[in-house]
Amino acid sequence: MDREYLVNQLMEIAKQNGVEIDAEVLGMIVNKSVFRVVAKGGILQNVGEETKTAALILNGICRAYYVDGDGNDIIRGFSIPGTLCMDEGLFGYRESIVTWETLEETTLMFFDIQEMKKIIYENNQLKDVYIMLLENALRYKIYRENGFLVENATERYIHFKKLYPMICESVKQHYVSTYLGIAPESLSRIKKALKEE
Repeated sequence: MDREYLVNQLMEIAKQNGVEIDAEVLGMIVNKSVFRVVAKGGILQNVGEETKTAALILNGICRAYYVDGDGNDIIRGFSIPGTLCMDEGLFGYRESIVTWETLEETTLMFFDIQEMKKIIYENNQLKDVYIMLLENALRYKIYRENGFLVENATERYIHFKKLYPMICESVKQHYVSTYLGIAPESLSRIKKALKEE
């Protein structure tokens, strides 16, 4: 991939998140990263694998899921452009606690976590980006927990659709239903009822 194109794409992601960062700094990150396009259905990381690498999604969608004791495929979350995936290592996990899969063709920027942390700690602009990414991850976690604590299934779906229209339009509806903690049939009823209103 063209280095200048990648730097511009990273600059655009930073801008969308209200962070300014120099092209020179982004160029250094590009040089330390590996860029890959992964086909739909590609497994990026399995439960139990070492968390030495993380990735930033440039385009496409990934899901993080695990299989419960009854064999049910449960989605913990989705990653969309401008967000991280395979990020457990950034939070101190030595092994992945979920499986990461691409839901469509996805372009990713892979980086070594320890090497990237070293670069981040030496650059104030990158510290701001890192803080922003961590805040976004924490906000996502709070939003998710709040939904299960105070919202009914319909409210969770409406809120999710408002925040993540790209996901609602792009992924299989049974993925959305398991993420929301409801049966696929319930999601169909909710969507039908909302259309009738």
